[in-house]
Amino acid sequence: MAKFDRLKQITDQLLSQGNSEIVDSAFSESYVAHSGDKNHKGHAFIKQFIKQLRTAIPDLKIVKIEVLAQSENLITWQRTLSGTHKAALKGIPASHKKIKWYEMVVTRFEGDKIAEEWLISDLAFQMMLKLK
Repeated sequence: MAKFDRLKQITDQLLSQGNSEIVDSAFSESYVAHSGDKNHKGHAFIKQFIKQLRTAIPDLKIVKIEVLAQSENLITWQRTLSGTHKAALKGIPASHKKIKWYEMVVTRFEGDKIAEEWLISDLAFQMMLKLK
């Protein structure tokens, strides 16, 4: 399976379906996510984050995925997501409104597993805007 097809499948399983069982087979044990000045590591982080995100936005949908650049083991891509903010997330109270946000991701593979990602997201900003 091509890396981008695998990436789309993993993203759909995690975000749209909330299937955290895929984490062990899709991500390396030494997985690291870089977001701003923070580094998050391991399978437990991914599973906890997906649970929190899907609790806050239970109807989460992937609107669009677009590849910006790709090499043998690196994919730079953008995803557009949407859903209804129904529960607090990272201290931001639920607005009960629909939100749409964008994320830029650079994903590095080791073999067929995701080993490292760099992520920029405007989710928090979009949630804050809906509180007004």
